[in-house]
Amino acid sequence: MKSVITELNAMPEIQKEKDLLTVALAQISPIWLNKLKTLDKICSAISEAAAQGSQLVVFGEALLPGYPFWIERTNGAAFNSATQKDLYAHYLDQAVCPEHGDLDEVCKLAKQHHIAIYLGTIEKAANRGGHSLYCSMIYIDQAGDIRSVHRKLMPTYEERLAWSPGDGHGLVTHPLGPFTVGGLNCWENWMPLPRAALYALGEDLHVAIWPGNESNTEDLTRVLAKEGRSYVMSVSGLMRCDDFPEDTPHLDKILAGGPNGMIANGGSCLAAPDGTWIIPPVIDKEVVLVATIDHQQVRAERQNFDPSGHYSRPDVTQLTVNRQRQEIAKFID
Repeated sequence: MKSVITELNAMPEIQKEKDLLTVALAQISPIWLNKLKTLDKICSAISEAAAQGSQLVVFGEALLPGYPFWIERTNGAAFNSATQKDLYAHYLDQAVCPEHGDLDEVCKLAKQHHIAIYLGTIEKAANRGGHSLYCSMIYIDQAGDIRSVHRKLMPTYEERLAWSPGDGHGLVTHPLGPFTVGGLNCWENWMPLPRAALYALGEDLHVAIWPGNESNTEDLTRVLAKEGRSYVMSVSGLMRCDDFPEDTPHLDKILAGGPNGMIANGGSCLAAPDGTWIIPPVIDKEVVLVATIDHQQVRAERQNFDPSGHYSRPDVTQLTVNRQRQEIAKFID
């Protein structure tokens, strides 16, 4: 993978070091539905980002072990289908359970390189029996500790045939250098109230992760930057027909069910708090994109609009957020 180093234009001649943060957007493809081989690629990208001085690296939605591309290509809505059952069982086998140590190597690298990580995963949730799947955005801090697991609130369209609805437990932010960072999965970024929850927590670096397509990121990224007066990182995966391993169950049906070539073309990008591009959408290539961002620009843009500060009216409108982790049973021994 080639690195592209992008620096902000018009940097002040005298810049306080404390205002700067170097971030990396890791636009890579999975070894589809192969957890261990995809983890190898993720670890390689973390090391590459760290070598470029990054303090945060972000990966696309559901990258580990992959987005459920088979659904729309194999009549995924067919009820009681042997094909759909086989593919779901395979997906479940390759999913991530943090409590079982599946992310230990990633956490070790975060600590070794002192780099924070946002990673899009498919989680088999230990607290929900371990047989249903959640699209989870996991934040690992620079000490290598998992600080939040945000389960996507509402899977989109055909995703509901593979993923379960999440909860508000992961609607949190994290301190990172001069910034307060938070994030959402894919079309959650269109949901005004989850965005407002993060703004209320002081978010000024927003991370939006996607399975991959420029059509998702080219407009919304700058809209969110202008709305939040925040930096917005949109990070996507890639998917090509070549990324389906030969031992994928029902591969012949998957490949026959749609056009060959590029299935998800990326579109990772980074916008400044005024909505201008720092890194415009990058498509059709695996790459680790690195940029240095400046918190002073957040403070400057908040002068005329601060969505949770002077431009809010909590006496008129308020938001209530339930952040309890949802569980099916509570045991009292």
